[in-house]
Amino acid sequence: METHPESASRLRQIELSLRADEQFDVPQSDGYSVYSALLALLESADEAVSARVHDSEIGSLHNSGLRGPFGEGKRSHHKRVLSDREYTLAVGITDPEDEAIFEGLVSALVLADEPLELTHGRLHIESFESENTSHETLLAEAAACNDPSLEIEFRTATCIEEVGSVTTMFPTRTAVFSSLLGKWNKTAPDELELDVDRETLAASVIEKPDARSYRTHSVLVNRVDDADGNARPIFRQGFSGTCEYAFKDASDSVQNAVTALALFGEFSGVGSAVARGCGDVATEVTDQ
Repeated sequence: METHPESASRLRQIELSLRADEQFDVPQSDGYSVYSALLALLESADEAVSARVHDSEIGSLHNSGLRGPFGEGKRSHHKRVLSDREYTLAVGITDPEDEAIFEGLVSALVLADEPLELTHGRLHIESFESENTSHETLLAEAAACNDPSLEIEFRTATCIEEVGSVTTMFPTRTAVFSSLLGKWNKTAPDELELDVDRETLAASVIEKPDARSYRTHSVLVNRVDDADGNARPIFRQGFSGTCEYAFKDASDSVQNAVTALALFGEFSGVGSAVARGCGDVATEVTDQ
């Protein structure tokens, strides 16, 4: 994607390359641990920014969790970070006031050269790359597509709450794109908000999941103290895998909106707990 530093609407994605000097264990779903480490780094740079990220209602931060080769952990439900192997971490920022978050991460990771401190070990930053785009640019990219087909790879457990705390366990078109629509409209300028209702999504989009890649998950997303002061784990249920989305009798405006939302998902994540490693996706758009 092209870089648009002067855009009034800015979406950022940071790609980190990391390496550990020694082997250590991390949870199978490491997004929660990575989130805590990122908050600690932000706090070292700017306590107010760290607090704002933690308290944000719009999910201003999305992290992919660690990507790379892992060994078998010595603890149950853990995997092992291998020494001298490369790991990558993607961080998406969609908050309209994202500049302070981005600058805080740059200050801690690049200028101060601080490692990513996890519970049982640390990862050193080898490279830091950033990409930014905008809601306007994503809409323009979508409009340039001719009869597109969308393939979304749900790389980490995607937990979409539909009614209360009940999550969907399947990449339905209404659940996925309603989630993305909510995130888009909370971060886009008023004039770029999208209006696509669930009935239109149901009538205009077809999901074609790859059954071979489909998995379900229960992942740790938080810990809260109970009445006795003991930390109680909070889990969310979700799915991963690849799903193709095609259009049927969809208007150009609906195709453009849904395609833009699919592209937006790489920056925002899909569903809940995206700051804690859930809902990390990769999108591929193919013209027919």
